[in-house]
Amino acid sequence: MNTEHPRERPARRRRPAWVYDEGVEPDYRFSFANERTFLAWIRTALALVASGVAVDVIGLSGADGRGRLLAVLLIALGTGACVLSTVRWARAERAMRLSQPLPGFSLFVVLPIGVILTGTVLAMLLW
Repeated sequence: MNTEHPRERPARRRRPAWVYDEGVEPDYRFSFANERTFLAWIRTALALVASGVAVDVIGLSGADGRGRLLAVLLIALGTGACVLSTVRWARAERAMRLSQPLPGFSLFVVLPIGVILTGTVLAMLLW
């Protein structure tokens, strides 16, 4: 019976380098929690983009282009949520690796305000 350990492969470089190249590996449970939060924001972003596409396809009546404005607003919110969630994930992962306090959540104040604005526009269109 062979009791030797298999030869270890060289470690693959992880991306983004500015996140992974410094500090020490945090407890994997915290990294997974950070990843789950990131994926939740990605689901939200996808829902916003899909809603924008649906509004455009349905073509809410309005010769003044309010339906198109609503679709563009939803798609922009979804795109912004995707970008901001990626930045937040990377900043949180880096902070954990460097044993620093987690970054604030202030960037996401824009998303609820955007959703409130979009809901208001949609309510006015459907009224």
